[in-house]
Amino acid sequence: MTKQNIPVLIDFDGVIRLGDKLAGDVPELFGFLNRNKIPSCIITNSTRNTSKEVIRFLADNGINLPVNAMTTVDATIDYIKEKKYRVSVYCIQNVKKKFERLIDDDNPDAVVIGDLGEEWSYIILNGIFRKVHNGAEIIAMQKNKFWLPDGKSLALDAGAFVTAIEYASGKQATLIGKPSSLYFQSALKKLGFGKENSFYIIGDDLETDIGGAQAIRGKGILVFTGKTKFPLKDETSIKPAYTAKDLSEVIKLLQKILN
Repeated sequence: MTKQNIPVLIDFDGVIRLGDKLAGDVPELFGFLNRNKIPSCIITNSTRNTSKEVIRFLADNGINLPVNAMTTVDATIDYIKEKKYRVSVYCIQNVKKKFERLIDDDNPDAVVIGDLGEEWSYIILNGIFRKVHNGAEIIAMQKNKFWLPDGKSLALDAGAFVTAIEYASGKQATLIGKPSSLYFQSALKKLGFGKENSFYIIGDDLETDIGGAQAIRGKGILVFTGKTKFPLKDETSIKPAYTAKDLSEVIKLLQKILN
């Protein structure tokens, strides 16, 4: 495999999208990847979007180049269909609609947990716990600890609530999103690569992006536009292969390491 053919996976929130805005130098990044025919795919732990909505966001912001994308929503639906599960789904309403033909709230095989934002409550958590206690499996679209919904302010993410259900029920969730190796490998498969292939990941989260990828032969490029702030602390146990202030620096890095 030549360097130019090594795939590049790119996180969405904190890298491509900051809050509801396009990050700086995104057009330049995709222009560089397209001109150099470098295979790439956007991957995201967001449970608020499907891949179609990610691509629509880019198009609405003037990026009409061919772009591959995969979200945890897409991957979770594929997993449920493969298992032939009936499920009870906890996520925002417009995403829940994507599961409508798979839902059985009265007797679910599994409970799917995504992002509910400010709708989380004791009543909802207790309802999930009762279904799991009665035999339902737990499927976590993602287990991020926190995120930046407006691009600036921290907020609890779904992982905090998934962990609460795991603790109370004594059951371990099946994780679909990053840092699950299955998710990275699904993205590689989408690009036509095997699960043993090396790759690069551009991400803002040390644990889910960088650590998850580096555990399976990926090389991490940590960008300081999202949840990880510069400078990186010396005591961190996860050491990215590269760091970059922004996407402009990422492009310069890729020019060096892929040429």
